[in-house]
Amino acid sequence: MTPRLQSLFVTGTDTGVGKTRVAARLVESLRAAGVRAVGFKPILAGEDRTDAEVLWRASGGDEPEAPGIDEVNPVWLKTPAAPLSASLAGETAAGKIDRCLLLDTFEALATRHECVVIEGAGGWEVPLTETETFGALAKAFAAPVLVVAANRLGVLNHTLLTVEAVRRSGLDCLGVILNEIAPPDPDDVARATNLEVLRRCLPDLPVEPMAWQATGPFESGVLARLGIGEI
Repeated sequence: MTPRLQSLFVTGTDTGVGKTRVAARLVESLRAAGVRAVGFKPILAGEDRTDAEVLWRASGGDEPEAPGIDEVNPVWLKTPAAPLSASLAGETAAGKIDRCLLLDTFEALATRHECVVIEGAGGWEVPLTETETFGALAKAFAAPVLVVAANRLGVLNHTLLTVEAVRRSGLDCLGVILNEIAPPDPDDVARATNLEVLRRCLPDLPVEPMAWQATGPFESGVLARLGIGEI
């Protein structure tokens, strides 16, 4: 199977919404279908490198032809904050992010793989510098965008604003993954209705649910509905 897309950018409505899990599952889904797919986390901000390691393992890990961890994640900031915040807090590397390094690493991965799944950090408007955001970086990659949202109170506003911002940038928005980040709660009216409300508010976009603690490749048809490929 040949994927319809050579790359896509996974963004979130916030931090902690499940972007890494979604990106890893996308890579696993494509690889399970015979597509040479790879994960790419251009910038990671945190005390450990767990998110990048998840993508690295999904991309083949220790397999002979797989990319190394520094290729999957070329910039690792140790401060768990936005790059601009880390820079203001004194982390030198945060103020010297090499945009050319990020683009060159992406191109190197793209030459060896059929699909590069790029994962942002935080949300769309997280500032890298005083003048550039992760959204601007996504635009430099020229990749269509998939929005990941956490199914909780407040997600409607966050999701609609993020989709609007993606579209305003001129990039194609593929759809929304609504991720369950907590065990089911039948008494939570917002969580019970968010999926249907988003589908009504975004009638031209697929909004796909992701179950609590779901792992492994996506169910058959999800990637096709998102326009990523037919699994």
